[in-house]
Amino acid sequence: MAPDPEKRLDRVTIRGFRSIRALEDFEFTDLNVLVGANGSGKSNLISFFRLLRALVTGSLDRYLHDAGGVDDLLFDGPKETERMQFEALFRCGALRFALEPSNAGLYSLTDESPFPAAAGDRGQPGVRTDRTSDLVREGDEPPWNLGDRRRVREAVESWGIYHFHDTSLRSGMRRFHLVEDDEGLRPDGSNLAPFLRRLKNTEPAVYRDLLNSCRLVVPFLEDFRLREEEFGPSRKVRLSWKARGSDHPMQPYHLSDGTLRFLCLAAALLQPDPPSIIVIDEPELGLHPQAIGIVAELIRSAAVRTQVLVATQSPLFLDEFSVNELIVVSRSQGESRFERLDEADYRAWLDEYTVGELWRKNVIEAGPVYA
Repeated sequence: MAPDPEKRLDRVTIRGFRSIRALEDFEFTDLNVLVGANGSGKSNLISFFRLLRALVTGSLDRYLHDAGGVDDLLFDGPKETERMQFEALFRCGALRFALEPSNAGLYSLTDESPFPAAAGDRGQPGVRTDRTSDLVREGDEPPWNLGDRRRVREAVESWGIYHFHDTSLRSGMRRFHLVEDDEGLRPDGSNLAPFLRRLKNTEPAVYRDLLNSCRLVVPFLEDFRLREEEFGPSRKVRLSWKARGSDHPMQPYHLSDGTLRFLCLAAALLQPDPPSIIVIDEPELGLHPQAIGIVAELIRSAAVRTQVLVATQSPLFLDEFSVNELIVVSRSQGESRFERLDEADYRAWLDEYTVGELWRKNVIEAGPVYA
């Protein structure tokens, strides 16, 4: 089932956030591929999505604590930037607010709406709001957005912001997980086993597509084993798998990091009820070159059903996309700049070179500039 088209994100404005001094009325399409060198600011745009989701879901205190506090988020520090301003325009409404430091290491959320803190933000030492009288009670409709408040809030709450970098032996995706935690794939893929189990039981066609995609990367894979086990009063499930021509069950530690990461990516991109936006940082990380092309195909397919934003610096990954789908991120004098390209400007080059080669040759400029 495709997300509600009215929950589509059309444009954003960001001022004074991390390395983003000013990003004004920037448009998002169905498929958005961020490309830039290390330190250009790709991750800071992704952090914007995390901040908005933390705000709406009541975990802003935790987000700010993990980020080091509001001062550390201000562009070039509090002496240069007094506050951060944000605007997200959806088809069903808008969300506008400002975030700024206040006395004693606290923070304020302000807006002409006005903008109170989200439900759940009760203030923690070092990073808490000084507007406690304006806190929204659990279940209240937030008065800080314009248009259809419920749909705007639901849109942001549903955002899937994924980061499957931790595939160590202690990572959640390799361990037992509660059977009931299967509604949606977690940002780190830690509930992969129960999520796959639900797809197998309730969405067999989706599960079959996912399994076939994985077989393109791991040809000897026959099927996944998703058996439940009792742990006291709880029931948990862990991922194992069966190889073709063998009755011996393979354990999670037999899966390579790249294979496990590919499985998480396929699960996120093929899920039957996708978020209103899927955001993935460096989906190509640790993947075999053949797997990179398959992930790109899954991304393109997902973008037909929902919006997708990915960040990369891989020329091989860029070869799978058109120039018009790129957002080039560069950095000059500490400021990140974001630019959409027009394929017509590169038509002569594309007769002889791929998109990835144009970036590698710096024809598509996406590196740091210090002048």
